[in-house]
Amino acid sequence: MISLVVPILNEEELINELVSRSVSVLEKLSEEFELIFVDDGSTDTSLHKLIGHQEHDSRIKVISLSKNFGHQAAFTAGLENASGAYVAMMDGDLQDPPEVLEAMYQKIVNEDYDIVSGRRSDRKGSQTKNGMTRLFHQVFKSVANLEDLENAGNFSMMNRQALTALLSMKERVRYLPGLRSFVGFKQGFVDYVRDERLQGQAKMTFGKLSLLAADAIFSFSKFPIRLCLILGFVGTIVFMFAGIYVLTAKILGFAITGWPSTVLSIYFLGSIQLIFLGIIGEYVYRIYKESQKRPLYFIRKIYQNEEKK
Repeated sequence: MISLVVPILNEEELINELVSRSVSVLEKLSEEFELIFVDDGSTDTSLHKLIGHQEHDSRIKVISLSKNFGHQAAFTAGLENASGAYVAMMDGDLQDPPEVLEAMYQKIVNEDYDIVSGRRSDRKGSQTKNGMTRLFHQVFKSVANLEDLENAGNFSMMNRQALTALLSMKERVRYLPGLRSFVGFKQGFVDYVRDERLQGQAKMTFGKLSLLAADAIFSFSKFPIRLCLILGFVGTIVFMFAGIYVLTAKILGFAITGWPSTVLSIYFLGSIQLIFLGIIGEYVYRIYKESQKRPLYFIRKIYQNEEKK
């Protein structure tokens, strides 16, 4: 069996085409499959449309969460309820073409890969947003020591062994592409061009992208806290030489009168300290979230074929 997990948040304009294209691809790959949609607290008619499709096709399963828990939590809910020998992840905005799943499946089956991720060779759409996404992947690749993650997002397929390893990691602050890379196993890629959104508004706003980037970097890298240490040493050396200069100037009688240098020094040191506190605070916040041990999500209802319940 092949399972395809797709989180949905207010995608009513895309549901019909999403279901049609996904089912068409999965039918080519296997006679037995399940298409799992996770409704992440949609406020439009997305859930109603998904239920309608599920009632006409028993291979479709709809998981309705009790509220919006976020993209990564919705993916996790679908993965934990998937029963296939091979499980794929795909966003619900059709920017990741479902047709690429066929190449992923062939690579896993014929080339003995455990995980195959979609790697974006190019992106259509907003150049500004695409540029920021590329920048994030470059930075994350450099600071997280995960070399095989460049330009790879959630779009992927893995076998049951790799999925079990992925789900064994229970942290609350999650970045699934990073976790998927961290588990190891034999990993491969399929290159594709990421499409423009066909209809509707993008759900991953600049603010959400920034938060996801922060979760990714703070979860997989020591770089921010190391940066504090480096800046601290640099600041100490700079101000040691500055102190020597001021003392020398005073002895030789050409010291600048007034307080500008003193005020600037105070402002500089104060800003550095605030940056340090902010970075440390990010780590403390994530420690706090992990210590709470709250569930990632709550399921309100699962819609599926009676025989599978």
